[in-house]
Amino acid sequence: MNAPVDDAPSPSVMPGPRRPDVAFLVRHPAHFIALGAGSGLAPFAPGTFGTLWGWASFVALNLWWGGSRHADLIWGIVLVVGLAVGWWACTRAAQHLQVADPGAVVWDEILAIWLVLWFITPYGILGQTLGFILFRYFDAAKPGPIGWADGLFKLHRGESIGWAQGFGILFDDLVAALCTLLVLAAAVAMRQGGVTAGLMS
Repeated sequence: MNAPVDDAPSPSVMPGPRRPDVAFLVRHPAHFIALGAGSGLAPFAPGTFGTLWGWASFVALNLWWGGSRHADLIWGIVLVVGLAVGWWACTRAAQHLQVADPGAVVWDEILAIWLVLWFITPYGILGQTLGFILFRYFDAAKPGPIGWADGLFKLHRGESIGWAQGFGILFDDLVAALCTLLVLAAAVAMRQGGVTAGLMS
């Protein structure tokens, strides 16, 4: 019986880092997912373009099922499935690009902004814009816990890119999303008459 075939490159035959392009995007379904349907191929600030694509796709999907009484359940399932599929896709794309955390991989930004927007719905355009700006700040600047999360699964000398690095691509963005939600919750609490009053209400 033949051993199962893994589509990750063997460490002994790994090519050098490669630059993603349209051909790379369509070569493998993991590439298409991880690169955010091509938004990660933006010539500059791919993380911002990926987040914008995530925002636009959230609005489109929410128009589809947001009015349903099961909307929260649907979004919960989408996020859990998106995490699992994204872990696989980000891992494979990183392996095939031979970069542990490629800038073109933006599924992490997409999943994280979906999480933020789901929690703050039914905020309008101003609330969503604030969520977008806060998330991009935390994701780019990586203060405090986001910096810790970003370094937790870094590749060490002599290691090959694996599932830990694929999860690490997602993890720091999820922490950035959590920080965004905490800041927004604090802002709402203060607007309602003080942090303590907001938390107790």
